Amino acid sequence: MARETRKQDVPLAPPARNHAVRGIAGLIAPVLRPAFRKRAPAAANLLADWGMLAGPDLAARAAPVKFAGGTLTLACTGPVAMELQYTAPAIISRLNLALGNNMIERLRFVQQAPVNAPAPVPLQHQNKPERPKNLPDGELGEALAQLYQGIAMKG
Repeated sequence: MARETRKQDVPLAPPARNHAVRGIAGLIAPVLRPAFRKRAPAAANLLADWGMLAGPDLAARAAPVKFAGGTLTLACTGPVAMELQYTAPAIISRLNLALGNNMIERLRFVQQAPVNAPAPVPLQHQNKPERPKNLPDGELGEALAQLYQGIAMKG
């Protein structure tokens, strides 16, 4: 009689290796995850591009100090803090819209000396690319020209 093999008698084979091409995201994620936990790229953009994201009025009166746990801490004077508390929902929605996600949940204000943040450079004073000549006339052409100029300025 042939001897039956039991599962316990069969030696375990080494796990199969996958030699297929893998994306870099799968390889680099374990390395970058701890760095992004400390300061997410969107939070770094918020702090670096504050003048452009907040607008000239808010940037002149308040400056970001810290962003953690969905709370953005802004430095401003006492009277400005009182005013900004009333407009906080509008400020939060404008910043979240500019950042592309809902990462800011609440604002916190700390009283510091008046903020003299540099004003952002208005878009009309930057070098605008030429308007393409093959666009239609009217509102559609104007909208396409603005879209083209926005894309060209970012790239």
